[in-house]
Amino acid sequence: KGIRERVELISRLSKEHSIKLLCKVLKVARSTYYSILNHKASNREIENNILKSKIFKVYCDNRKVYGSIKITRILRDNGYPKLSVNRVSRLMKQLGIRSITIRKFKNYRNKQNEHSELKNLVNQNFSAQKPNQIWLSDITYIHTIKHGWTYLASVLDVCTRKIVGYSYGRKMDRSLVISALTNSWQNQNYPDNVILHSDRGSQYTSSEYIAAAERMGFRLSYSKKGCPFDNAPMESFHSVLKKEEVYLKHYSSFYEANIRLFDYINGFYNLNRIHSAINYLSPIHFEKSLLSS
Repeated sequence: KGIRERVELISRLSKEHSIKLLCKVLKVARSTYYSILNHKASNREIENNILKSKIFKVYCDNRKVYGSIKITRILRDNGYPKLSVNRVSRLMKQLGIRSITIRKFKNYRNKQNEHSELKNLVNQNFSAQKPNQIWLSDITYIHTIKHGWTYLASVLDVCTRKIVGYSYGRKMDRSLVISALTNSWQNQNYPDNVILHSDRGSQYTSSEYIAAAERMGFRLSYSKKGCPFDNAPMESFHSVLKKEEVYLKHYSSFYEANIRLFDYINGFYNLNRIHSAINYLSPIHFEKSLLSS
């Protein structure tokens, strides 16, 4: 234990044992013991202790995935407008906490373009003035102990960074991506003329998917073959999902993973997780602010 913890222990045990003996056993000089015991906390120390409790609450309330930058932003909006990132970072180190996200390395290589007749209407211009202008879609793998690999197809709105819909299943087939698209279209109240961008996987280039998308009024757009940068925000969401949720858990089954994914996407990511790209608001709050204005 540190010196202050040992001094507190000596103080608690001083009714049962002599201070001289306790200081000897715990290797604390008596002069140090009395100096720390009689020390009066400064205003700065008191303020830091209050800040530590607030930092820890924000940290725990947000699944322990926020680092110093996002915690600082939240505290600035809640009574500490001049709080610095460096100070929050220092206090987090004293608390022994940090973002618990886990990263996995993935090496991307550009591959030669195929299906040249499929157009790229986005061209890495990931900006939209309002919701339901550009949607991105992709599939990611999620492992479970009982059912092996399972698959999540997600649809993201470029403007709000909101996951407007998704579909989770045990097969990575065209029905998975059609279900994700249908759910998204219904959730967003049947928007028309939305650019729908994806990679050139067989699910997204199937005649069934293309027919379903065109029937709903989408304009299809496709990345270059093997170029994840053409779908960067969607790749970023799946990376965040893995770091903040999937890699931290061991799902026993498809059914447990389904519940956990619903809780993360709808209960945390869309509703509460703040993003620097949308003025440090959550996707739903940012969407509401745009629609109200």
